[in-house]
Amino acid sequence: FEEANGPTNCYAAISQVDRLQSEPESIRKWREEQKERLEQLDANSRKQEAEWKEKAIKELEEWYARQDEKLEKTKASNRAAEEAFVNDAEEVFPGTEWERVAQLCDFNPKASKQAKDVSRMRSVLISLKQAPLVR
Repeated sequence: FEEANGPTNCYAAISQVDRLQSEPESIRKWREEQKERLEQLDANSRKQEAEWKEKAIKELEEWYARQDEKLEKTKASNRAAEEAFVNDAEEVFPGTEWERVAQLCDFNPKASKQAKDVSRMRSVLISLKQAPLVR
């Protein structure tokens, strides 16, 4: 049975003191130096951890700011594209169907960033534009 302030058994306390006193000076000195070294390492690691946390918080805030900026730009460009599309949809003239289709399709294969191969669809649309179906 031990209390918070140490062992209650008198003999255990005496034997502990005897063991510490019988320790050679070099070992006691090494133990103190080791304790100081470990405390220094702990302090350095706590300091480095705090620096990393601050750096991570700053980078996260910058990332959120960039994401918000990209989102606002995308929203603005989408709204402008939608408005232009609605305006063009209202102006329907006979014979301009293929020009409207051509505006919606990207016929430049190098500028396209799609992962799918759409070359066949592109060639079909171009051939239909050049020789429309006769009804």
